[in-house]
Parts: sequence; structure tokens; C-alpha cells
Amino acid sequence: MDRKPPYWLIYVLIAIGLVAAAQGLWTRHQQVAEIDYSRFLEQLEEGNIDRVQVSERHIWGEFKEPLTEDGPTDFRTTRVDPEIAEKLEVHDVTYQGRVEDGLWPNILIWLLPVGLLIGFWSLMLRRIGGGQGLMSIGKSKAKITVEEDTGVSFDDVAGVDEAKMELQETVSFLKDPKHYGRLGARQPKGILLVGPPGTGKTLLARAVAGEANVPFFSISGSEFVEMFVGVGAARVRDLFEQARKAAPSIIFIDELDALGQARGAGQGMPSGGQSEKEQTLNQLLNEMQGFDTREGVVILGATNQPQVLDPALLRAGRFDRQVLVDRPDKKGRLAILKVHANKVKLADDIDLDQIAGLTAGFSGADLENLVNEAAIQATRRNADAIATEDFTAAVERIVAGLEQKSRVLRDRERRTVAHHELGHAIVAWLLPGVDEVHKVSIIPRGIGALGYTMQRPTEDRFLMTETELQNRITVLFGGRAAERLVFDQVTTGAADDIQKATDIARNMVTRFGMSKTVGQVTFEEPRGYLEAVQRRPYADETAEAIDAEVRAILDGCFEQASIILRANRKLLDQAVARLLEAETLERDELREVLADAKLPEARAEDEDEVASR
Repeated sequence: MDRKPPYWLIYVLIAIGLVAAAQGLWTRHQQVAEIDYSRFLEQLEEGNIDRVQVSERHIWGEFKEPLTEDGPTDFRTTRVDPEIAEKLEVHDVTYQGRVEDGLWPNILIWLLPVGLLIGFWSLMLRRIGGGQGLMSIGKSKAKITVEEDTGVSFDDVAGVDEAKMELQETVSFLKDPKHYGRLGARQPKGILLVGPPGTGKTLLARAVAGEANVPFFSISGSEFVEMFVGVGAARVRDLFEQARKAAPSIIFIDELDALGQARGAGQGMPSGGQSEKEQTLNQLLNEMQGFDTREGVVILGATNQPQVLDPALLRAGRFDRQVLVDRPDKKGRLAILKVHANKVKLADDIDLDQIAGLTAGFSGADLENLVNEAAIQATRRNADAIATEDFTAAVERIVAGLEQKSRVLRDRERRTVAHHELGHAIVAWLLPGVDEVHKVSIIPRGIGALGYTMQRPTEDRFLMTETELQNRITVLFGGRAAERLVFDQVTTGAADDIQKATDIARNMVTRFGMSKTVGQVTFEEPRGYLEAVQRRPYADETAEAIDAEVRAILDGCFEQASIILRANRKLLDQAVARLLEAETLERDELREVLADAKLPEARAEDEDEVASR
């Protein structure tokens, strides 16, 4: 069996060849004549020596006239002891000196340049190959994690019961593929976990590996893409080769959108096959097309932007199944809180169900962070266990930001902030379909918040009516309406409120079709879970109509907020005095202060009419 020579030996031979070639070129370039020492003395007597350099062993010099017609003018000779030279001259003997070099000096003379070259190339190749050498450029950077290293099972994953049921089939297939396929069924080649950030997609993939007790190959989509053309494709091939050797196994590609973005859709990315991203994606498509699920290799992918993926990735035979991992509902949040609560010390009277109700919209990662923040808060006050007040403070810390107790406001600013926040609170207290007010404070928080009105939903909502959206905009304008009503001027404190109100109104017109003027047409399409991108498939006149309709909605909601506050002006002044004294009003105190608040008659009739429809 032939064995290939080690790579380091190839490097050594190349370096020796380069050094030898360099020395040969240098010698030819110098054209120095090596002469006998006796010949040197003859030329010296004849006056043909121009200049010399004398060392302990050698003499270098230059002839006035070369010894031959085409000969070099530079020479070198080895010195001879003067006493021996005199005796040899008497007998007319030609003589020259000789220096006996030791073995180690010769070895050092040859190996030092070679060593320097090897060191230089090794450093450069390691930098190119990510610390593993040139031959590792095409190797996968996937981290192989066996079951005892993952340490995760389905018991550690809560709030995503439907996704766990889907993935339980994958576990059964990996454990007993023959029984699973007895009726001819095959395991889907790829399973794509889709959901917002922080919902536990990676945790689910690790749990599948932990339950099935198989090797877990984990890699991010961005790790496939390098500056060298073809490297990503080589890494894909290497990853699948490793997984096949370790089968049954799981390949998990996190942030799949970094690798699988639709070809030709990237900004500034060429549409041809020369793109490194496209070559890597093509190789992934080829590997998924060619491998057999009976080999025991399961591919899991995760992304929060499935709409940007290439259609070829999502077709049958590649990522056959998509599993939604969404933000949990109240029941799911309670289960997640129980999982993380086992890792901390809670007070006996704490009600996790109440906390789950206050955290609508929180993802699994948010809830884990909430428990940790509550533990930090309890530790900070030297408590023996985490109490409800610690969770409340943690929710405020996450939602509103850190308290800025060192930020001192002037008296007029405090009064303005108090009117602004209670304007929000009164309008939110009276209007249906908006989140319940839990707390009002004029203590600065976060980067720019001089005060805050904390509203938290008491139930999960999946649909909202046009009236409820308008009421939310009205609540957002409650602060500015109070400023205008009391001080007859407005401040910069409503900037964030206006931004949020404008987003809601524009979505009502351009996405939800809630406009009689513009009609039931969608002018924007969602992108991911966080933002919308405008398509602009409409004329300038339509854009003007959209802007006018958005402005009309905002103006109408601002007017409604002003009407409500004018009807409760006396109550507003009383609540402001209470807030300025206490700086913070909790839910029970707000119920006492706002007990006499009421909707204007016209507005109340409108609400009754809407409720009766």
C-alpha cells in the first residue's frame, strides 16, 4: 500500500531547493575568482592588487588587471601562516590555505534559512486556513458534540409542544430506522426550524441529538462562506462526509439564511455562478439531493427569515418539512418559567402564573433573562429568595430600561413628564382593547426615557380590530395631548410615541386594508418577523393618498385623546399632584386615583355602538 509523503517533508524539499537556487544565483552574480595564496603573493609583488579586505581566514580583493582576458576582477583566497609560506616559496611550491569547517556550522548554515522559510510559510498558511493550515481550508469547522456533551433533552425545552411532537418522529427514526420505515415511510431529508430570534430553535436541535443519543454536527451558515472561491463548497462536502462516517447523526446548520439566500437576490451580489455564496449553496443542494435518508443522517436548519431562502432549498426532497417555533402563549411561558425556576431559589408565595400573564410577547430567551434579572435583583437587596417584587422590577428593567436615579429633572420638567405620563394612563384606563396600565413613574429609565407608563397585556391576542388599533394610537397620543392641554405647547418627549403611532397607522392603510379612501389593497409585504419592506408598485398619486390617509388617522386619534383629557381635566390635575409626590403609582394606587375617570358622552356612545356590532 503506497503512502503519501507527509506535507511537512514536501515543504522542506521546496525550501531547500529555493535556498540552493538562491545561493547559486548569488554566486553567479558575484563572479569571484578563487585563487591560490601563492598566486596572490605573486600578483602582490607585481603590483596587480588594487584593494583588499582581510579577515582572520580569508582575503577578498580586486585585481587592477584580470588574470585572463574575460576573467573576473574580484578574487578571494585563504590565508596561509607566514612562516610556512616562506618555506614553501624557497622550494617554488604552489600553495593555498584551507579552512576545516565543523559539521554543525554547515548544518546551521543550511538549516537556518530553511527553518526561517518553513516558519514563515507555516505562519501564513495557518492564517489562511483558520489556524489549521492550508490543507484545512476546505475542511468543515463543524463542532462534533456527542450526547453527553449536549446535556439537553426534550424535558429541558418547554413552550413549544407542537414542535417537539414533530421532532419526536426524527428521534424515533434515528433510534430505530427499520421499525420506522416498515411501511415504506422515509424520514424527511431536511427539517427547517422557523421562528423569531430567541424562541429555542438551537435548543430544540440539541435536544433531538440528546434524545436520540447520536453525534451532533453544529455549524453556522456564515462559516461556510470564505474569501476563497470554492472553499465553502469544499466545506459542505467535508461536513456531509463526516456525518456519513458517524451515522446515525444530525447535521444542524444555524442561521441558514446566511448560506441559503436566494441566488441573485443579494444586494451587490452577482447573479452568475461565480459567486462564492452561490457555489456553496449549489454544493449544499447537490449534497441534499444525493444522500439517502437510510444512511441515518438528518439535516436540521434554523432561520428567522425563511422568505429570503432560495426556493430550491425549500422544495420537496431537500427541506421537506418546516416546523414553526413561535413565541410561546401564556401556557408555554408558564412552562418555560418553571424550567428556569428550578435553577434558582424562589419564595414560597410566588405565583409564576401571574408572571406569565405579565410577559406576553416574551420569547424563551427573554424569559430566561427575566429569571436571571430577578435573581440579580434579589441578590442586590440581600434577600434569601426571589420574590414577586423582584420579577416586577426585572420586567421593568427589560421593558423600560435601568432606573437613572442620578438624572435630576428641573421642577418644570418633572411637571411636564408627570402630565405626559398620566395623559397616557388616563386614556389607556378608559379605552377598551388596549393593554392594561400597571404602573406610572416619573423616574428616568434607559437612555432617553424621562418617565414611563407601563402597560402589559393580560391575555394573548392574535387578532385586532380597526377600532382597537385606533385606540392604541389614541393612547400613544395621550401624553402629547396632555402637554398641549395644560401648557399650550408640546415638547420633544413624544418623539417615540409619534413614531409608534405612525407605524400603526401606516400598517392600517398599507398592509391591513383599513382605509375607505385607499381601499383594501396591500402596498407593503412583511419581511421576517420584525420589519416590512415597501414594494412601491403604485403611482405617486396613490402614495399621496396613503400619506393623506395616515395623517387623517393620526389627527383623528390625537383629537380623541384631547377630548378625553379635557373631560377629565380636574382628575388629571389631582393625579399629577399625587404622582409628583410619590414619583411612582402602582396598579392599586392608579385604580384609586382614576376611579372617577369617564369617557365623554359622544365617545361612550361610539364605543357602545362598536360593541353592539
